[in-house]
Amino acid sequence: MTLQRFMDEAISPWMKEEAEDNDIVLSSRIRLARNFADAVFPVIADSSELEKIRAFFQQEYAHENFQEHKNFEFVSIRDLTAIEKRVLVEKHLISPLLAQNADAAGVIISENEQVSLMINEEDHIRIQLYYPGFQLDEALKKAFDFDDWLEEKINYAYDEKRGYLTACPSNVGTGMRASVMMHLPALAITKQLNQMIPAINQLGLVVRGIYGEGSESIGNIFQISNQITLGKSEEDIVEDLRSVVTQLIQHERNARKHIMEQSSEKLEDRIFRSYGILKYSRIMESKEAARCLSNVRLGIDLGFIEGVSRNILNELMVLIQPGFLQHYAQSTLTAKERDVLRASLIRKRFEEE
Repeated sequence: MTLQRFMDEAISPWMKEEAEDNDIVLSSRIRLARNFADAVFPVIADSSELEKIRAFFQQEYAHENFQEHKNFEFVSIRDLTAIEKRVLVEKHLISPLLAQNADAAGVIISENEQVSLMINEEDHIRIQLYYPGFQLDEALKKAFDFDDWLEEKINYAYDEKRGYLTACPSNVGTGMRASVMMHLPALAITKQLNQMIPAINQLGLVVRGIYGEGSESIGNIFQISNQITLGKSEEDIVEDLRSVVTQLIQHERNARKHIMEQSSEKLEDRIFRSYGILKYSRIMESKEAARCLSNVRLGIDLGFIEGVSRNILNELMVLIQPGFLQHYAQSTLTAKERDVLRASLIRKRFEEE
């Protein structure tokens, strides 16, 4: 296992697995923030203190195995090029903030890319664990197991009254962010989602873009996650999120049914226009590509388009991003050059399919 494989494969192995409601829910994620009890938090620590944390993880966990997650690879952020860091962000293996913390930051990634452990981001430890489709319970259980495994060697910063102590007060308590990534094209087309977001926020949840806080939605993909970490158990947080996601799934299915009943020909035209643009365009901006991929994925889900796997669209949503395009070209590209290469790669990928 080397860094090269993480860079070359646009779609992570775990994303290829079939799972419940994966026509709408792309993935479920549990993220846990943890800190060492006897170390200064990263936000105010000096470089020597952070280097000790980094060295500890490199020594103790590189090439280790945890249950079915094999061959953990340690990657030093300071050894990466700007393009390599961007690719890891685009694959959700590291956060944009970790990519900026180059001096003593690192990440440990499992062979199937389902688990990543970010080191010296905002906190000493950020555990991320992904599952395909709607599998929050399974993700939570595995995250607990992984957390316990780390705690065998680490004394966490923990307060009996407040819970896990973190650099940002918004994470104190469970230190957990539970989230699901959802494809909601019908709710976006009918503009129902904009009406739902305020109600979702009132329940202590937030709707964000594909790359989390501060990012915009592309390709009608939205991330739903909890905001509250203090005063609720991890199980209660997951239950609240599950309830809202279950309702969103049903609303999306109803919206798709309504569009099919009321304007099937118009929807079919929208889908196949997008399909044609993807197959034949010579220049394509990222937002246009994401919009067309969303329409084609909807066409696959509704049975308009046959013989094309959903996985091709999961793959292309990453492959069309600026970092991956430049990694593929092995050079820094202008915006125009990226648009030309993006269109070319999409055409070739559909030809292969």
